[in-house]
Amino acid sequence: MFILYLLAGLAAGVLGGMGMGGGTILIPLLTIFFAEGQLESQGINLVTFLPMAAVAILLHIKNRLVCFKHLAALVPPACGMAAVGALLAKNAGGELVGRMFGGFLIILAGVQAYFALKLGDGDKDADAQAEGQSASAEKSAPPSPAD
Repeated sequence: MFILYLLAGLAAGVLGGMGMGGGTILIPLLTIFFAEGQLESQGINLVTFLPMAAVAILLHIKNRLVCFKHLAALVPPACGMAAVGALLAKNAGGELVGRMFGGFLIILAGVQAYFALKLGDGDKDADAQAEGQSASAEKSAPPSPAD
């Protein structure tokens, strides 16, 4: 069983490290294959998120992939709403939260599929825009300790 948890951690770490949310894979794995409850799976995800995020943040900053420009406006309300969300999850119960999470994953999959089909792999405008965003992120990122 340890090996299966290790594999789940590897999958969550890869997605978390890429900034796509390790919980997107970890929560379904824990609920479906490990028979953990929805709320317990979310709690496990939150605990595993802390070390994953610390490593990913350091590497993203080092690689100049973090734009600090809007963090002051994003972080305080996000932290406040995280507390609200935790209270709502506790009071709503695992079944409702599980349905909400499933709905979120379905919507996310639909949005991703739409943009993948709309943009396609060879869309030069999207590639140019992504390169422009990367260049602007590099300009706003502080120098890394290695510089």
